[in-house]
Amino acid sequence: MKSKTRGEAEAEIIQHVIKFEKEYLGRGPLDARAFFVNDMILVRLRGVLTAGDRKLAETREGQVLIKTTRRQLFEMSINHFEEMVAKILGCKLISFHTDISTKTGERILVLTTDTNLDTLYR
Repeated sequence: MKSKTRGEAEAEIIQHVIKFEKEYLGRGPLDARAFFVNDMILVRLRGVLTAGDRKLAETREGQVLIKTTRRQLFEMSINHFEEMVAKILGCKLISFHTDISTKTGERILVLTTDTNLDTLYR
């Protein structure tokens, strides 16, 4: 059986992240990209704010609420991301970081693994 290419693995990561967004937040991003850099998986999602989020983001309190709620949701879902990394890449998730821009509607995810993905996917 032929192993996945880098592009196939990155695409599979994106499919799982989009599925997560739809299942847990009710909708997916307008655009999503994944990049492997050394032992990191960088995921960039655009267009993740709902109409309600955009309204909340008009105030500082709303911006903090959006960021806090989304961060907690992702932290509570760490098992999903651990399983995704193990299934798709065959390695272990070491840490997970996320932030969302309430101004642009962009979310960045940084997942670090126990494997140098540049070596795994040349």
